[in-house]
Amino acid sequence: MSALQPVRGTHDLLPEDMRRFRQVADTARRAALCFGYHEVATPIFEFTEVFKRTLGDTSDVVTKEMYTFTDKGGETLTLRPEGTAGVARALISGGLTQHLPLKYFYVGPMFRYERPQKGRMRQFHQTGVELLGVKEPAGDVEVIAIGVEFLRRIGAWDRCELELNTLGDAASRQAYRQVLVQYLDGFRDRLSKESLERLEKNPLRVLDSKDEGDQKIVAEAPVYTDYLTPEAKAFFAEVKAGLDTLGIAYRVNPRLVRGLDYYCHTCFEITCADLGAQKTVLAGGRYDGLVGIMGGPETAGVGWASGVERCSMLLKETPPALRPIAIVPLGEAAERKAAQLAGELRAKDFMVDLGYSGNMGKRMKRANKIEAVVALILGDDELAKGEVSLKLLDSGEQMNVRFDDLEAALAAYR
Repeated sequence: MSALQPVRGTHDLLPEDMRRFRQVADTARRAALCFGYHEVATPIFEFTEVFKRTLGDTSDVVTKEMYTFTDKGGETLTLRPEGTAGVARALISGGLTQHLPLKYFYVGPMFRYERPQKGRMRQFHQTGVELLGVKEPAGDVEVIAIGVEFLRRIGAWDRCELELNTLGDAASRQAYRQVLVQYLDGFRDRLSKESLERLEKNPLRVLDSKDEGDQKIVAEAPVYTDYLTPEAKAFFAEVKAGLDTLGIAYRVNPRLVRGLDYYCHTCFEITCADLGAQKTVLAGGRYDGLVGIMGGPETAGVGWASGVERCSMLLKETPPALRPIAIVPLGEAAERKAAQLAGELRAKDFMVDLGYSGNMGKRMKRANKIEAVVALILGDDELAKGEVSLKLLDSGEQMNVRFDDLEAALAAYR
């Protein structure tokens, strides 16, 4: 019988992986909190319609990548492939539109059936922010600034590039759509089957095609920004001015688009060449039409999402493991006192390892194996004096400390 393995496209997060994961997730959380964003959590599975309506019937996620199943009640459910749709659904179902503007942060597992490769798994984790109810360009600037601050805090921003574009307003989109369809019509005999279908239903999605032949055609397509209304140009100018004020460098990429109709104005990606072909570490944009499409009132929205595992690969080093305090009791009376002492220290947020059994030598061997920073040696002599022998395992230095003074003596090892 072969050894059991995790499902293809998933992986175990063992202690070292978890330290990198937690460093990224906690850093994103702290960055969002600094901007006044509150953490939320949405269900890991939703009614399939939540994602079909928001991601579009022609998207790769809906047509190829969603994990969809029918439950025992006959309902069609989908493991969430991304976070924004669930947040928008929660806004509507929770009756929260009367409390706008709202600032949300999330982190959690997502699922997509796609070819596993470096930085891309079938079960992965995303962190993201959503700003709801702010229609002004300042909202776009703030959301981008949170992403930059997050990447700065994990030590990756200096290796990243912010790519920026605008999708304009509805009038801009309609004007560009007409020009794009006219251009692509001339290449019907060369477009992939998938792009031909998109040309009929959602032509802007042709610009996202991964087919090499399509990409060559798209490279010469008209540029979106040439068809912006004056109002859309002014909006984009304010976004760029806001980023300039904050000293956030960017590059305008006129080929950067979002295919669905509810996207508008700013779209952006932050990339890092260190990751190779899958170089996007954070992406987002403005989606003023999303909540309306889902059945709620027209509500402005802008946000981003970032892959936790992918960002973990950008950490320059693995955060060190917390080192415990080992208690080494010698004798029955010391065992009882050690259990009491361990409980008191744990209540003060100290990481304590009490061990299980063995003589002095075995217990000290365990203390070294778990890389304890301190050993608290407790025997009959120490009990009689109301103290413990504190040994620093790195230096070998040893001292006696009274029980009443122990918390202060261990303060540096919390």
